Amino acid sequence: MMCREVIEFLMDYLDEGLDPKVRGEFELHLSRCKDCVKFLHTYRATISLGRTACETCKDEDSPPIPEGLVRAILKARLAGDSGGQSPKSE
Repeated sequence: MMCREVIEFLMDYLDEGLDPKVRGEFELHLSRCKDCVKFLHTYRATISLGRTACETCKDEDSPPIPEGLVRAILKARLAGDSGGQSPKSE
C-alpha cells in the first residue's frame, strides 16, 4: 500500500469500516510510515474540530456562511486542492 492509497481509506479506517485484509495492509503501512501516522493524527484532529464547530453552530442565530467562502471551497475542491499537505508518495 502506498501513501496515496492510505488517504483514500482514512475515513473508513477511523469508522472501523475496512475489510480486515485491507485494514491489515493499512496498519502495516502505518507501522512503517511516520508521515502517514502524522497525517492520520492531523486528520483525526480536523474531524474533531469540525464536529465541535458544527455542534456550536446549531444555534439558529448563527450568522450564515459567506457565499464567497462557499464558492472558494467548492472551487478548490473541484480543482483537487485540499489546501493542506498530504503525505509523500512511497
